[in-house]
Amino acid sequence: MDAAFERHCSELVARERSGHTAVVEGDLLYVWGGYMSIADEEVFLPSDEIWVYDLERGAWEVFHMPGEVPPAMSGTCGCSLNGHLYIFGGCDDNGQTNEIYCVNLTDGQYMWKKIMHEMGSAPSPRDKLSCWVYNERIIYFGGYGRKLLTNVDNSNRSFIVDEASWMEDVFWGWNNEVHIFDTKKASWIEPQTHGRAPAPRAAHASAAIGCRGYVCGGRVMETRTNDVHCLDFQTWTWSEIIPASTSPVGRSWHTLTAVSDALFLFGGLSVDCKPMSEKVYSCLHFYSPLVNLGSFIVCFWSITWLSQSGDGWLLDVGTKKWREIEHPFKNKPRLWHTASAGKDSDVVVFGGSCDYILLVDTGHCNDALVFQTQPYPLFRICEDYIAMNLTNCETLRYQLPLLPPKLLTAVQTRMTFYRPSKKE
Repeated sequence: MDAAFERHCSELVARERSGHTAVVEGDLLYVWGGYMSIADEEVFLPSDEIWVYDLERGAWEVFHMPGEVPPAMSGTCGCSLNGHLYIFGGCDDNGQTNEIYCVNLTDGQYMWKKIMHEMGSAPSPRDKLSCWVYNERIIYFGGYGRKLLTNVDNSNRSFIVDEASWMEDVFWGWNNEVHIFDTKKASWIEPQTHGRAPAPRAAHASAAIGCRGYVCGGRVMETRTNDVHCLDFQTWTWSEIIPASTSPVGRSWHTLTAVSDALFLFGGLSVDCKPMSEKVYSCLHFYSPLVNLGSFIVCFWSITWLSQSGDGWLLDVGTKKWREIEHPFKNKPRLWHTASAGKDSDVVVFGGSCDYILLVDTGHCNDALVFQTQPYPLFRICEDYIAMNLTNCETLRYQLPLLPPKLLTAVQTRMTFYRPSKKE
């Protein structure tokens, strides 16, 4: 069954990419933007197309996107709100941006619209930030970007300058700012937060549970952290989550996804610049005096085994305990991928890279990995069993037409997901 979770079955498949945006609406995964490597060149993927993956059928479609099309970018922050995909920030050929666009995912038109805010001031240009959705508002946190020297306030340490990147009166660096975009009023708000805020960072991960937003890890300068912070959206108060268990190692370019009352952490780039879940081969050598074992003489031997650096974790926000989970993708290291919450507490991971993209940038991926984080309902177990075994079970094939119409349609749709790959 594990093999069925990794889909290569469709003739039409989204291109490999990293730094893209992806959201799940219903049974559909929408993928936009990002970049890939072609002949050692970083190439942005077209911004006038959106790829749609049917999680029930296991099939891809691609649609043209007219309207006020944003530039091709990576590192954009995207989210879904009321059936619309909102993107903000990102990095294009001209550097970081601070524009916001949206597209209706439900009308089949996929028409881009550039949003011009009516009140407030947009955040400074940035990428590799994160966001939460709460009460018709999008709350943005952190990122890496540029500011004018006159806008850098060294007194509150909300912006840490990247000493390697500056030009005249323009500085680049990491921030820990919180900005709110009210989608109803098309306005920007910068709330006054309380408590001890997380240190400035980018390439971190965030997720929301109820009225609280969580931030995990990320990079500032040469440091990759493993700390977890919580922002209360009602009081705008920061607090740090001190784990009551062993914690995952520090990382950046990972994902954090809310599943019930827990947070699912996957992948990323570790402190020692290793893609998480990367295979690590170890070897021990043993020497012993000559030992007669029947017809064999043993004097030197070794054991080689395959160990894994993980790497999927669940954080119970109530008990504050991390738990490493087993999953079928231990050989699928990922960083700068996307992760979206699906049905039945599934987490759908798409794309990303399997190597250290700052040194070797050829390992971009285009597979969709579905992580099961909780037991499935009985209906889904039965549906999947029938769909997987129908072709090999005469009894199931004979009884299939006897199913009620609604159930029959669901099973027939699911059968498409488990069809043999044409590439196999």
